[in-house]
Amino acid sequence: MKLGAFSISLAVKDLQISREFYEKLGFAVFAGSMDKNYFIMKNEDSLIGLFQGMFEDNILTFNPGWNQDAKTLSSFDDVRDIQKDLKNHGVKLETEADQNSKGAASIVLKDPDGNVILIDQHV
Repeated sequence: MKLGAFSISLAVKDLQISREFYEKLGFAVFAGSMDKNYFIMKNEDSLIGLFQGMFEDNILTFNPGWNQDAKTLSSFDDVRDIQKDLKNHGVKLETEADQNSKGAASIVLKDPDGNVILIDQHV
């Protein structure tokens, strides 16, 4: 199963303070803005999403179809195929993608400890 680019999406209290903190760790803004209430920050191949007021908990995020530079991959496992495989393995999904759709879609599941996992396909 190819899950694509990986990042951690952090629910932050103050977007600017969090941005400044991660810049001290060598991260630079890759996408997003203050007026959109999020930044995607990058340090080499490591990605961190900082989100203010968008969700309560931190989320493990995978992007099928993208590499770590948000470039579209020529070959990848579609989120609907990943969904089907997970369901065949008895994994409970919190939200599902429409199996009859194409292109962008997402699914959400939780690991055994309640950590939220978002598989979010943009292509």
